[in-house]
Amino acid sequence: MTFRNIRDALGMAVLSMSLAAGAVLAAGSHEHGHGENAAGEPGDAAAATRTIHVTMHDNYYEPGSIAVKEGETVKFVVTNKGELVHEFNIGTPDAHVAHAPEMLMMMDHGVLETDRINWDAAEKMQAEMGHGMHEEPNAVLLEPGKSGEIVWRFPDRAKIEFACNVPGHYDAGMAGTVTLTQ
Repeated sequence: MTFRNIRDALGMAVLSMSLAAGAVLAAGSHEHGHGENAAGEPGDAAAATRTIHVTMHDNYYEPGSIAVKEGETVKFVVTNKGELVHEFNIGTPDAHVAHAPEMLMMMDHGVLETDRINWDAAEKMQAEMGHGMHEEPNAVLLEPGKSGEIVWRFPDRAKIEFACNVPGHYDAGMAGTVTLTQ
C-alpha cells in the first residue's frame, strides 16, 4: 500500500467520522450523558456522603474503579496531572460512544488542542452550533494542571463507567468502572 493510499483511506475515515458527528448532532441526541440519564443525575453538594479524589494521567485514571451505593450522591474532585487535555465523564458505555462525535467535532473546530482548550474557538462553536463550551453536569474537561468538581447522584441500577472522550483516549483504554452496591 502506498503512502497516497494510506492518506486517502485515512482522509475517508475522518470524513466519515465527521459526517457521523453531524448526523448525531442534527438528530439532537443527548443520550450521551448531559443532564439526567441512565447513569444518574446532577447531585446536591449538601447531600454528598463523601468526596472521591480522581487523578487523570495520560490515558489512565487513579483510581481505575470506584464503588458507590445505589442512590448515593458523591462529590468528585478531579485533577489532570497529565500533559494532555483530559475529560472525566460519568455515563453508560453507550453514552460514551454517543458523546464521541461531539468531542471529535470540538477537535475539528479547534476547541480541543493537545494540551489546552481554545476557549475562543469554544465560544465561537457554542454561538454557531449550540455546543462547544462543554459545560455538562456529568463531565469535567481539564487542561494539564487544572482541577474541577462534579457532584453526582447515582441510580439504583445501571452499567456505569467514567471515561475520557477526547478523541483517541477512550479507545486507548482511558476508562474506569463504577460498581453500584446496595
